[in-house]
Formats: sequence, structure tokens, C-alpha cells
Amino acid sequence: MEVKVIRSPNRKKTIQARMVGETLEVHLPLGMNPEEERKAIEEMKQKIEKRRLKRKINEDDYLGKRFDEFNKKYFQGKLRINSIKFVTNQEKQRGSCTPGNGTIRISHKLLGMPEWVLDYLIMHEMTHLVHPDHSKAFWEKVGEYKYTERARGFLIAKEMEKNDSDSNGSEV
Repeated sequence: MEVKVIRSPNRKKTIQARMVGETLEVHLPLGMNPEEERKAIEEMKQKIEKRRLKRKINEDDYLGKRFDEFNKKYFQGKLRINSIKFVTNQEKQRGSCTPGNGTIRISHKLLGMPEWVLDYLIMHEMTHLVHPDHSKAFWEKVGEYKYTERARGFLIAKEMEKNDSDSNGSEV
């Protein structure tokens, strides 16, 4: 990405960035320390890249389509959500569900995983709409997805899920 730096004597502390075509314009205070300037430019680049990635990864609505399929197959079409999308701000969790407002978020870090691993995460989070805990009933429902154990083993091997001897205590 091309970067154009615009230094302003009127700017005291604020830093601003925006895309103009394919160029990132970064507005900085005049006289900023070169190291701080470099860091600020890098932060702005990362923010813009994250925003672009977030937009791109949700374009094909893969998650929405899989939600609809799984809802029919495992939940008799009874589940309702406001949104299911990939997010770029989950560093430790691979997925999350807020049953109260019907939102499911899946980490973008799962994009390179096999489809059956991603599908397990979708099933896991969908099940939280019915069982907001990790109870025995929750794990029984998640276990209806035929690749649950395989996907959990895969995530454990990648150090992305806890390896509990009791499968009722896992966090995703």
C-alpha cells in the first residue's frame, strides 16, 4: 500500500488516516519525532488493512449460509440471530456468542482452517443460543455434528483449544 504523509503545523496531537484511491494519506502534526511518526503510520496501515479484511471476509456470507443449513439440520429451524460474522478483534477466543442479542462472531484466524473445523465452531456457537454454558446438554448437542471430536483434536493440536480430559470444560 502506498503511503502519503501530510504534516500540518495546525495539528498538535491528532493523527488521522484515510484511503484515497489506493493511497493511504496519513495526517500528522509537524515536527513529530521520526520514531513516533513511523509507529503512527504503521498503526494506521494496520487499522486500514484490518478494516479491508473485515469487509472482504464477510462478502460471500459463508457463515450465514452455514448457519441456515445447520439451523435446519440440528435445530429444526428454530434459532434466530441478528448476525453471524467473521471478526478481526478476537485474539484469544476463536468464536463467541451473545445469546441475549443473537450475535455470533467467529475469529478471522479460522479462515485458513479446514472447513470441518470452521463448521464445528459454527455449531459450537449456535449451540450457545440454546445452552449458554458448557453443560453436559451443551456438549451433547455440539456432539451431533459428526466432526466435533476431530475438530476439537485439531484445535488442541494447534493450541487453540484447551485439552481437558473432561470434554465438558472446554472453552473455544
